[in-house]
Amino acid sequence: MSNADLEKLIETSDEWIVSRTGISERRILAETQATSDTSTFAAKQAIESAGIKPEDIDLLICCTCTPDHIVPNTACIVQHKLGIAGRCPAFDLNAACTGFVYGLSVATSMLRTGNYKHALVIGADSLSRILDYTDRNTCILFGDGAGAVVLGPSNPERGLIGEFLTADGSMQDFILVRDSGTRISTPEEKATMPRLQMKGSDVFKFATRALGHVLEAAVKSAGGGLKISDLDLIFPHQANLRIIEAAAKRLDIPMEKVYVNIQRYGNTSAAAIPMALAEASRAGRIHPGNLVGLVAFGGGLTAGASIWKW
Repeated sequence: MSNADLEKLIETSDEWIVSRTGISERRILAETQATSDTSTFAAKQAIESAGIKPEDIDLLICCTCTPDHIVPNTACIVQHKLGIAGRCPAFDLNAACTGFVYGLSVATSMLRTGNYKHALVIGADSLSRILDYTDRNTCILFGDGAGAVVLGPSNPERGLIGEFLTADGSMQDFILVRDSGTRISTPEEKATMPRLQMKGSDVFKFATRALGHVLEAAVKSAGGGLKISDLDLIFPHQANLRIIEAAAKRLDIPMEKVYVNIQRYGNTSAAAIPMALAEASRAGRIHPGNLVGLVAFGGGLTAGASIWKW
């Protein structure tokens, strides 16, 4: 869905959207699709990239705030679609746009118990299902997508070396969606689905502060005198180009070190960072030994960052 497509739905323009958000286009689910479909597609790519088989997965976490249904969880549906039903624990994790960063932390902690070997962590959301396409302040921002990674045994000097997660429930109404699911059964059901509500200016103020705070805290937790300037590449949540640029300026980070693809996909919530990681990896932007920072904020309000030795 391009900005030109949105011009046909609401009073807006390509110039207005790009100047305020940096977004030119976004992807939207087909009527027959739901979050489990994009999740499964991304999961298969990640498993193939890892050089393992689906049956090697013994932990599956789907980070999403737009599940197919409230019950069962989307992770169980993906598990079945991968042909590994009954072979591993599978659960959803909802921290909105911060979900993937939270999910990586949970999966890493579980792997370090020694009870699991390979974890599949998916970030996927289908926000088009819950957008109000008469509200130009929200509908221009979001797209649908999914990304996935496989975590497994590595050299002790590689992997997760620092992290910081936080939340502030006093701001719970800044980004709000009442009960929802993404699997549509009837046109009547689609017409009555909940819609996303957002206090945009409040979210902007929170995000520009929070991204810097959590990234600094994550870098500090890594120890060894590590500094933000030591990071080779930073993957921020792709919410709004203005937010990303403001946070980078506040931290004195050159934009050359910040991976941005929001112009093509919009805000895909929990999918944004894993999609960017996959894209950067394929483009040769990340190399073994690189220090990579992941940082996000989302509804809750939640925020988190993690530092990885690639």
